[in-house]
Amino acid sequence: QGHWALPSLLPMASPEGTSLGRHKEVTDPASIKAAAARVGEHLVGSGLNLLINNAGITRLNTLDAETLENMTQIYTTNTVGPLLLGQAFLPLLKKAAQGSPGSALSCSKAAIINMSSYGGSIASPSGWDLMQIVAYRCSKAALNMLTKCQSLGYQEHGILCAALHPGWVQTDMGGCLPSSAPQPAVTVDASVRGMLNVLSSLAEKDTGTFLDWQGKVVPW
Repeated sequence: QGHWALPSLLPMASPEGTSLGRHKEVTDPASIKAAAARVGEHLVGSGLNLLINNAGITRLNTLDAETLENMTQIYTTNTVGPLLLGQAFLPLLKKAAQGSPGSALSCSKAAIINMSSYGGSIASPSGWDLMQIVAYRCSKAALNMLTKCQSLGYQEHGILCAALHPGWVQTDMGGCLPSSAPQPAVTVDASVRGMLNVLSSLAEKDTGTFLDWQGKVVPW
């Protein structure tokens, strides 16, 4: 899902979050534009401080079994979706940045946070022996580059952009390994609380970076 706010957990966000609930919505330009319009109406003239791109899918394909269809679908959701969402919500993010005093970047001013993964790290491709998931890894590596590009392109508008790895979390996706494999160690609560702490501390020096839920730098 793609989320624009964490409704009950993030003081800097809107008290009521709006989300795209299905995979097709985060890959369909018309749905994205309509969602941006709905959020704009909900905000009643004010800007959007925080856009969190949390959409993500994967399949347990090996390198030899990877297909064009699988690569295309996963890349479209995990990489192209966040690009289109960033473009669609840019006017609202700009408005928030313009309405915030001071020039320092932060999530309370205006920010795009892309949910990435250790799996997309080229320097340290975590978990290869457990799951090759080539399409997912490639899509997250590309998402990291998109994050860097967004940080360069949107900094002049006062918008912070960063990639965040939530940890190996006990979710449906995190637990999709065979039963014989090690299971996720990070609870949803621990991941969310950690990420909220990271988001609240992000500053200008962090724009364009790749961090984990504990605030540690993840190698590209």
